[in-house]
Amino acid sequence: MSCKIFIDGRHGTTGLKIDARLSNRAGIEIISLPEAERKNPAARALFLNEADIVFLCLPDDAARESVALIQPDNTRTRVLDTSTAHRTHPDWVYGLPELDGGQRQRIKDARRVAVPGCHASGFILLMRPLVAARLVPADYPVSVSSITGYSGGGKEMIASYETVTPLPDTMLSPRVYALGLSHKHLPEMQKMSGLAEPPLFTPIVGNVKQGMVVMIPLFPRLLPKRPTPADLNAFYREYYASERFIKVMPADSLETGVLENGFLPATACNDTNRVEIFVFGHSEQILLAARFDNLGKGASGAAVQCMNIILGVDEAAGLAA
Repeated sequence: MSCKIFIDGRHGTTGLKIDARLSNRAGIEIISLPEAERKNPAARALFLNEADIVFLCLPDDAARESVALIQPDNTRTRVLDTSTAHRTHPDWVYGLPELDGGQRQRIKDARRVAVPGCHASGFILLMRPLVAARLVPADYPVSVSSITGYSGGGKEMIASYETVTPLPDTMLSPRVYALGLSHKHLPEMQKMSGLAEPPLFTPIVGNVKQGMVVMIPLFPRLLPKRPTPADLNAFYREYYASERFIKVMPADSLETGVLENGFLPATACNDTNRVEIFVFGHSEQILLAARFDNLGKGASGAAVQCMNIILGVDEAAGLAA
């Protein structure tokens, strides 16, 4: 018997990627709302309640509207929301299987799963283990920067990069944004990392379609155990030893040719569900970095990974590590 999947927002960036990842999967039937009915609440309600699993690939308000269209007595349909709407909601499970030892079971049992934000995924995978182990105090003044491909901005931003010829110099350059310091990923970044205060977050969009690097600086002199880069590399290796999608890169990455002439390009994990963790630095300064695909582990890949857990199939089905 096939599992019925409905992608609400199938024609958006994340929806298209989920559709592509599931299109050739055995045991999966994607049910599609006719184009003319996409904005018809009654038609959407019919599909939302008919599906075994619903992916919401919508703006926040539309995602909340879709959830409200699911009948209260419907205990079959499971919802995976890729929007920001429910990521810190107490009734929703956070869709990051690697969060801690019990998160996979929580996802498997959940009727409602909130898929993490792309910037937030890299930040939490780097910071939460350190806070939980008290290597970084919960009240440490954390700052983080993150460079992402322009696909993270959705259809409008994609069009601004791909339909204008030639691009103005201002768009050829990486562009810092969210300078009001209130980016929508901040609530989940703080809550899921265990920090007492939100980090100072500086996101940057680059002139490349997809790819992401999240970077966190640390000062060992301000940390309780004054860890070295080698200490933190070894810690991450042990912490993520059983995780097939998390790859802790060699402690000597600068010397062994892992980088490209000393550069860390954001695109090396594109079209995979892999996260690569790096620890750079010396006794006085440390730089943590997580590299992954903002459309993969940062969006559609994470959603499909959670779906696999819910269905009880191989967690890596349809995903490249």
